[in-house]
Amino acid sequence: MSKAGLRLITYDRPGYGRSTRHHGRTVVDCVTDIATIADELGLERFAVTGGSGGAPHALAAAARLPERVTRAECNVGPAPYGAEGLDYFNGMDPENVKELEWALAGEETLVPELEREAQKALDRLDDDPAALLSEFDLSEADRAVLAQEVVKQRMRISFREAMAQGIGGWVDDDLALVRPWGFALAEIRVPVRIRYGATDVLVPAAHGAWLAAHMPGAAVLVDEVSGHMSTPDVRLERIREFVGV
Repeated sequence: MSKAGLRLITYDRPGYGRSTRHHGRTVVDCVTDIATIADELGLERFAVTGGSGGAPHALAAAARLPERVTRAECNVGPAPYGAEGLDYFNGMDPENVKELEWALAGEETLVPELEREAQKALDRLDDDPAALLSEFDLSEADRAVLAQEVVKQRMRISFREAMAQGIGGWVDDDLALVRPWGFALAEIRVPVRIRYGATDVLVPAAHGAWLAAHMPGAAVLVDEVSGHMSTPDVRLERIREFVGV
């Protein structure tokens, strides 16, 4: 239990950290993992929240565990690839477009590229973890977040832990995002909050707007200043607001 009054539980998706890789997984496959963890912890009902690539996984849990999920938050999350009426790459930084194009080309293209990117990142972590995104044309808001020492230290720790077993989790995440997610947004019946930043170039605001349009009952929060990133304190405060504590 945190000082904020939350019991905040996170887990490594397969292939990240110490979690066993699930090669070929789709987004919806996370539902079994989430349910198993909740069972082990004795949690009958819970809220789910996910940011960036984790957001579709939170929506999957909302879709497939309606009897257990009380509410779900999609924070700066992408729309499904190939979504009708959405120019998926419009407004997205070229560096992010490049990575997703590697995924679309297939695992044989994606793996060597991510291996190179991972090693480059690991080599630069100690000196300046913010340099990992130096090639991205980030918004002023995101650059301000990256300049904070607490964020830099979090990046040092989390990236090393994520890569503890190699790039398998990263590869599978990229592939899962550009494949069918395995569930339909129309399945979701629990309350959903969609939050996105107007200056986001990693997951453009149009993605959040598309998700909001296709989940008409969702609460939508558009931050006109922020981009993709937030400090730990801000993120915790948003989670507190989301769950109402």
